[in-house]
Amino acid sequence: MSRIPQVPVRKAGMLVRLAYRIARRRYGAVPEPFAVLAHHPRLLRAGAVHELLAEKAATTLPAPVRELAVYRTAVRLGCSWCVDFGTMLQRHEGLDIERLKSIDDYATSPAFSEQERLAVAYADAMTASPVTVTDEQVAELEREFGRAGVLELTYLVALENMRARMNSALDITDQGFTSGDACLVPMPVERSREG
Repeated sequence: MSRIPQVPVRKAGMLVRLAYRIARRRYGAVPEPFAVLAHHPRLLRAGAVHELLAEKAATTLPAPVRELAVYRTAVRLGCSWCVDFGTMLQRHEGLDIERLKSIDDYATSPAFSEQERLAVAYADAMTASPVTVTDEQVAELEREFGRAGVLELTYLVALENMRARMNSALDITDQGFTSGDACLVPMPVERSREG
C-alpha cells in the first residue's frame, strides 16, 4: 500500500472520475500513481497531459530502443510499478518481452541490437548518481540516431527517472499489470469503424 492512499471513485470529483474511466479503458485498470496523484487534481491533469504529449511526440527512435531505455531506467531505480507497467506496454506494442529477463546482460546478450545497447548504456549513465554521461557517448548516439534522437532518448530517460523516483518515494509498487512474462491486462481490441 502506498504511503498516500488512492482517491476512491466515490470521493473523486467529476474530472478525476473521467480520468479514471479513460485510464481503465486504456490500461484495464486505474494506474495507482494516477489514483494517488488525484489528491491534487491539477497536478494529475498536468501529468496526464504531459504523458500524452510526450507519447505523441516520441516518434524519432525505433520503439524497441525507446522502450528498452525507459524499462532499463525503471529497473536501475528499482521501481517495481514502472517495470510492471512498462512490461505491459511493451507487450501491447508487440515487442519481445521475453528478452527483458536478460536486460542486465544487455552489453553481451544477442537478444539486443547495437542500437538498443547504446540506448540502454545511456540510460544507465543518465540514471547513475552522479550522472556519468560522456561527450563520446553523446557523439556516438548522435551518429546513430541524429540530434532529435539523442534529445528524445534523453527526455524519455529523464521522464522515467521522475516517474520512478516519485513512485519509490510514495512506495507505489507493482500493481499486477503483468505476472512474470504473462500480461494480466488483455491486449487492446481494435474497434470497427462500421459500428
